[in-house]
This record gives sequence, structure tokens and C-alpha cells, in this order.
Amino acid sequence: MQEGKLVGWKVGLAVLVLAGLGGGLLAGCGGSSASSGGRATLTWYVFPEHSGAFTQAAADCTRASGGRYTIAIQTLPSDADSQRQQLVRRLAAKDSSIDIIGMDVTWTAEFAEAGWILPWTGTAAQQVTTGTLAVPIQTATYKGRLYGAPANSNTQLLWYRKDLVPKPPQTWAEMISMATALARQGKPHYIEIQGKQYEGLTVWFNTLVNSAGGTILSGPTTVSLGAPAQVAAGVMKQLASSPGADPSLSNQQEDQNRLGFENGTAAFELNYPFVYPSAQMNAPKIFAQMGYTLYPAIIAGKPARVTIGGLNLAVSAYSAHSADAFAAAACLRNAAHQKVAAIKGGLPPTLSALYDDPGLAKPYPFHQLIKEQLATASVRPQTPLYSDVSLGIQKSLSPPGAINPRAVLGNLESELKLALSSGGLI
Repeated sequence: MQEGKLVGWKVGLAVLVLAGLGGGLLAGCGGSSASSGGRATLTWYVFPEHSGAFTQAAADCTRASGGRYTIAIQTLPSDADSQRQQLVRRLAAKDSSIDIIGMDVTWTAEFAEAGWILPWTGTAAQQVTTGTLAVPIQTATYKGRLYGAPANSNTQLLWYRKDLVPKPPQTWAEMISMATALARQGKPHYIEIQGKQYEGLTVWFNTLVNSAGGTILSGPTTVSLGAPAQVAAGVMKQLASSPGADPSLSNQQEDQNRLGFENGTAAFELNYPFVYPSAQMNAPKIFAQMGYTLYPAIIAGKPARVTIGGLNLAVSAYSAHSADAFAAAACLRNAAHQKVAAIKGGLPPTLSALYDDPGLAKPYPFHQLIKEQLATASVRPQTPLYSDVSLGIQKSLSPPGAINPRAVLGNLESELKLALSSGGLI
């Protein structure tokens, strides 16, 4: 979450942001997919979702199967890196206890290339793709084959103080200029964004590169850095060197950004929708002045291409009940359950029609902005070696204040080529 890094927030509404609060012990290998009295037990390995939306979906789909199967949730660790590590170890060992995988959008290429997940084909694939937004489908596709069913998505918006910023900026240059002017007036002026050396930094850079018209990779193993990457690095350096930079920029993740905005020192925040209900509960005075708009562009008049997050459901190649697992995964991500996850858990849907559902209007007053951004969103590099690629990006761009835009391309290209030559999966 998943997105960039997503943050788990617990105030009666739990929102996926890849750094939640709970965890769970994993079941022993090979022990949780057994059949009992003709009924298969399907184990769904997924991140901790605290609102109860996933639990409700599992119970609903178990009942709807008419005795064909029971869905049991096995909770993975809170952070995305630990989630991936546990799944990689189990799948590499051909662990048959895994039936359905709650798969971060960045894992598709790695898991598919390793042969750990099965492709969606025929009517099952048609059911998944019908009515689903195109970019979430892209995150679930590798080498032309569909390997996941998009269950939810995510995208950052620009949140701002209406009392400080009557007209929100449309570009990064405008936003940094506004923040500088507010600083001169002695008013709250920080621009909150994820600057720590972790996945959120990769998400920021990927968004800027794609918004400038480029990509980080042009294929699973081909580095395609160029002028857009230099522009992106320049924007990061410009913010980090401006009065708009929070002094703790290089240590900030999504939740620190949320807190910075809620405590009244910021005028702007680039973050996921979980910050909206959080401010409503924790900082009502700030919430009363909280506006929202599209993510700022790099090029005036050209929409930003914001990095997509989210969760895809995949079926393990080692499941003893793969046919049942495909049916169960389709049920878990159907329209009714995506709506519940959106309202209870704050997880943006992947089904286009849900954005026109009146039920989302109150909890998601910005739902049309999310749909608009998802239509033009960018994906992170789709490569089996994504984890190494992301680490290389983080290493080259941290801390943002030390970036040399002229030199960063050479350093970054070297890091990425090294990552892509690392030879494989752990």
C-alpha cells in the first residue's frame, strides 16, 4: 500500500498506509489449507486491517460459498518490507498453507517471475477487469498476463489550509513560492511530504519523474533516466532548501506529515486520504480550514501522474484449492466489499462505478479527485528486482537537502544498474 508507504491510523477508522499498528503470528507451513468434511479452508495472508472490513468480507464470502469453503485470515506484519520477506520465504519453500495473497502493487513482477502466483485467465480474468480502472489493472499485470485482482487502490492528494491559502497552487513552483511568502509573514508555512530514506521517498521521486514526462525504467531491466529525472531531483532539492521544508523532512513518513499538519505548523501536506478523518477527530480547528485538491503538477497545465498504491489479490501456485481460491478472491474484492472497505477502512476502490455511488459522498467528499488522479496515475518500476531498485533510489536521494541535481543522474543510474544486476530474488 498499498501504497507508497501507507500508514495505519486508528481512530475508529483504520486506513491502509503500509505501516499499521497490529501484527500476527503466522501459521506453520502447510497446516492451514486442509479440508474438513469436504469444505476447504482457504487462508488469506494480508496486512493488518483494523476497521473490520476484511473480516466482514471473509465472513460474507464464506457464507456465500454455500459450504464450499471457509476463508481464514492470517495477518502479516505491519510494515510492507516485513510482509514481503515473510511471504517470499514461505513461497520459496512452496508452502501450501498460503491460498490467497494480499499482494502490494509492487510485488507483482517479482512473484510472477518466480512462479509463485497463478495467472487469472478466461472468465475469471474477465470478471476482474470488467469495470476496473485501468491503472490498477496495470499494477496487477506482468508480461501481458493478469496475476492479481485489484482490491483497493490509493493516491495522494494535496491538502492545504484554506485560511492561509485561499487559492491552492497548481504546480510545485507555485506551492514553494506560496510557502516562502507565508514564512516571510511569520505564518504556518511548511510543506509536509515523505523525505525519510524509505519507500515513501521512492514514491515521491517516481511521481515527480512521471509528472515531468519520464519513467525510471522503460522495461524490467532497462534504466531510462533522463531530463525528467533531473527535473524531479531538482524539485526535491528546491523544496528541501526552501523555507517550506519542515526541519525534520529527512526523517518524515506519512504519519509524521499528518501530525505536522494537525499541530498547525504546516500550510500544505502531500498525503493519502487517511489524513482527512484523522484531522476531523484530532484537530477540529485545523479540519475546519482543511481544503483538498489535485496533486501539484511539475509542468503547468499538465496533470501530475501520482504514484499509485493499493492491494491486489493473488492465488498461490502452491495452494491445494486454487479453483476455490480464485472464486473466493473474486468475492473478496467485489463491489459490495470494496464499498465497505472504502467507508469503514478508508481504502479507495478500484471499481470505477463506485466513485459515482452516493454512499461515498459523505466519507469521501474528494472521491472524484481520487478517481481523476487514478485515471492518470503512474506505477512504480515493474521489475522482479523492484525491492533492490527502490533501495537504490532511496540511497541516491537521501537526504533530499543533499541532492545535487546535476550529479544525481550518474549516481542514480549506477545504483539502479547495480540493483538490476543483483541476480534475483531473496
